[in-house]
Amino acid sequence: MTEFVRFPLDGGGSVLVEVEVPHAVERAARPKNMLREAGVSFERALEEVRGAAAAALDKFRSMGPDEVELKFGVKLDAQAGAVIAKTGLQGQFEVKLKWLRDPAAVVPQEETVEDAAPAKSSEGEGE
Repeated sequence: MTEFVRFPLDGGGSVLVEVEVPHAVERAARPKNMLREAGVSFERALEEVRGAAAAALDKFRSMGPDEVELKFGVKLDAQAGAVIAKTGLQGQFEVKLKWLRDPAAVVPQEETVEDAAPAKSSEGEGE
């Protein structure tokens, strides 16, 4: 079952978010697709997830990669605000760390396979 939650925006206005209600939760007093008001603003909800993402990013950056890519899903909930989405029983972050080679350490390879073959000697061929 789904519900719609209205998250107020700090600058005025609001955003409607469709949220999934767990099957175990039955809201007998509420009709399906009822509009609920969120307890926090949209920005405040995202700020909490942003803090968690920034902490994770800092930890991965301390490993010294040239690039860090952090992916995760965000779910919005009327009571909890924004939460990191889960898969199965666990929350999920997808992390990609990339170390680039030092350009000064890479020796350009100009020699081709043909250049690497031993040269044929013309000495002694017609003698």
